[in-house]
Amino acid sequence: MSTLTQEQRKELQQALLEQREDLQRHFESSMEDGAPAESLKDSTGELSSYDNHPADAGTETFERSRDLAIDDTLTEEFNQVNEALERMDEGRYGTCVTCGKEIPFERLQAIPYTAYCIDDTPSRDVSNDRPVEEEVMTMPPSGAGEVRQRNAGKFDHAEAWEAVEDYGTSNSPAMAAKRDVKDYDENM
Repeated sequence: MSTLTQEQRKELQQALLEQREDLQRHFESSMEDGAPAESLKDSTGELSSYDNHPADAGTETFERSRDLAIDDTLTEEFNQVNEALERMDEGRYGTCVTCGKEIPFERLQAIPYTAYCIDDTPSRDVSNDRPVEEEVMTMPPSGAGEVRQRNAGKFDHAEAWEAVEDYGTSNSPAMAAKRDVKDYDENM
């Protein structure tokens, strides 16, 4: 049983109810915009993506995945708020579900829906798991790239233009500084 005072319980209950109401408003406003679309085409409202630049599709994909991630996070928070209100009704609110110790009032003020004391809070670390592809990748052979690194920057010398000029230029006879040029070779 928690040793929260009646006033503290009321304050925390009010905070939970306000938080639940805010989350409900978020979900209601997102539903007014339409239910989450099944496909990217449906979510953008475009009849065809043929005339769009690939970067536009990339931006839309990013925006959609970000919105879905935010909704997932807020759904989890909404569930935690409802569970906290249930614990409050059952008289279990304010005690850690893992160890049974009392959760300090200050922690409950900061995170009213928490079910854990600080010591038993589940880790939210980013996974250190590596991609499965790394299991089949092999290291490059020893010495790979050494010659390229040794010769880096050596081509950039005075004759560089002459070496490139053998392949022609993008200047056409129409772009020549001289008048009446008929041939690409005269253009120079």
